[in-house]
Amino acid sequence: MGLSSLALSGCFYANTSQVPIATTYPYTEQQRMQAAHHWEVLARHEAGQILQRERVRFRDLHIQDPNPEGYVAYSGGEFDRGFRALLTSELVTRGANVTTVPTSNSAEVVVGVEVVEHRDRSFVRPPVGAFTALAAGVAVATIPINRWSEPALGLIPAAMVADVTSGSWTYTGNEEIIVTTQVIDDERILYSSSNIYYINKGDRRQYAPQRAYTPVEPSVPLTNTW
Repeated sequence: MGLSSLALSGCFYANTSQVPIATTYPYTEQQRMQAAHHWEVLARHEAGQILQRERVRFRDLHIQDPNPEGYVAYSGGEFDRGFRALLTSELVTRGANVTTVPTSNSAEVVVGVEVVEHRDRSFVRPPVGAFTALAAGVAVATIPINRWSEPALGLIPAAMVADVTSGSWTYTGNEEIIVTTQVIDDERILYSSSNIYYINKGDRRQYAPQRAYTPVEPSVPLTNTW
């Protein structure tokens, strides 16, 4: 009886914790935005979604310009300028009434870009099949030495598969952007859509030039000379 009680108490403590145990989310995918064509894909998607809304379809649309004075650099950088131009083209192509100035019947199309930098991201699991592909690569490297007698040659087909599928792999990185497109009528939000993408760290200035990192000169310590 005492042994059974001890065993039960051990099981109880083995399945409890004083803090929540870290776990992962189900497998998901997130695309990397690294070409102007990707901006066009997003603009095409947003134009289609906007014109599917009954409250927006027959309204005049004015795409808000965050830089009416015409300065070269402003909040959204190259992406902001390029995406607004592409969104304008996609809306006009689909028959939307896009105006160059606000009218009494127009709704404002507003685009916002938020850059997210993860400063302490821990281990990220590599893509499924990455280790198999690496193993196949090692097997191929040993072929000339062992004169094709290496048993690991059975992994070569995996390397072939990796060559075909590796085009969909990219590193995770610590830089992301949240692109939000809204259609606003006075104080009412008629449409809102947010999309998240990875970006290359060197492209940060394209999305938020005012927050791009600038090198800081190292400080020179002062020492006494006497």
